[in-house]
Amino acid sequence: VSSSLLKKDYYDVLGVPRNAVQKILRKPIINLPRSITRHEQGTTLRQTKKFQEVSEAYEVLSDDGKRQQYDSWGSASGFGGSAGGAGGPQGSWGPEGFHSTIDPEELFRKIFGDLGGRTGFSDFDFSESQFGFGGAQEVILNLTFQQAARGVNKDVTINVVDTCRRCQGTRSEPGTKLVRCPFCNGSGMETISTGPFVMRSTCRHCHGTRMHVQNPCQECHAKGTTVQRKTVTVPVPAGVEDGQTVRMQVGKKELFVTFKVARSDYFRRDGADIHTDAGITLSQAVLGGTVRVQGLYDDIMLKIPTGTSSHTKIRLANKGVKRLNSSGYGDHYIHIKIRIPQHLNEKQKALIQAYAELETDTPGTVDGIVNTRQGDKKTYAGKDETPQEGDIGILGKIKKAIFG
Repeated sequence: VSSSLLKKDYYDVLGVPRNAVQKILRKPIINLPRSITRHEQGTTLRQTKKFQEVSEAYEVLSDDGKRQQYDSWGSASGFGGSAGGAGGPQGSWGPEGFHSTIDPEELFRKIFGDLGGRTGFSDFDFSESQFGFGGAQEVILNLTFQQAARGVNKDVTINVVDTCRRCQGTRSEPGTKLVRCPFCNGSGMETISTGPFVMRSTCRHCHGTRMHVQNPCQECHAKGTTVQRKTVTVPVPAGVEDGQTVRMQVGKKELFVTFKVARSDYFRRDGADIHTDAGITLSQAVLGGTVRVQGLYDDIMLKIPTGTSSHTKIRLANKGVKRLNSSGYGDHYIHIKIRIPQHLNEKQKALIQAYAELETDTPGTVDGIVNTRQGDKKTYAGKDETPQEGDIGILGKIKKAIFG
């Protein structure tokens, strides 16, 4: 590295912030020919002191490895012999710092080749720059459980980069036309003279299109595209899960849509299968019957078999979620829950107690029922099973109707 650079900061040499991206680093190289002073124009590009400084700084900062090593020291003067040998084929660290071996002319040609002749910040895509709001690259889309399971078309408002509405992409003011580029005479190429060197490069004004925008569009400033606020419809495929991402084309850009699926208070999902609970009464469990349950696509009249136990699982084939990566649907599993009555009136309690007297497989005792026998008969609360003339109340009448 030259002695003048030993005390200079490479970022200061390029005039860029420390977090500058590659596009920003190229600006000093691109603008260098017009920054060379008149007395320097007689020298070759290789001999230009300014170019030597800029090209050396660019070579370090444009290489991720060299830039990381440089940043760790903080300035060019921080490099010493301990860093010797690093730097790759185009440069190396020596006792005095970094020694550039790249040909400044080659660097200049490479920069112009990579940009296709474009120069300055005016040619950067506004949506990709740090100077304004750009087109959205990713959006989070909130869905309900059923929207995700069944699929839905959902509208979302986002920033998109699309054809300019004013000029319709022509880059010229409405009613005007493009003219042949006067800078390259319509050839698309220009000659750049730097001392004894003459280079042919893509025209920096028409970018090789051979046409010149004489009256730039006031809306897009001759870019042909603008950042627009648009409402687009996102087709949500049936069966998407929380956190999944799909890619779709919006205008001239790709948009990544990540789904955020809300939890359901009723449905539970396990892949393509869904699970729900269905509550039934004690009489339905004992005698059987039907119960209406909510399905994913419509309501279902579910048949309850006689003698159904609590936590019985009933499977409804192909009533689950559509499989994303294969054909067919998952299943809907219904978990039966028997609702035990918490509050009984006198009639209901008497009926249950009468039924308890007839049970023969009770694994223990039942409150209010004495688990003893007189002969072959079971007694209730210490009384004989045969009702006496003086028995009164609901229980006596039920027992009389049952036992005669």
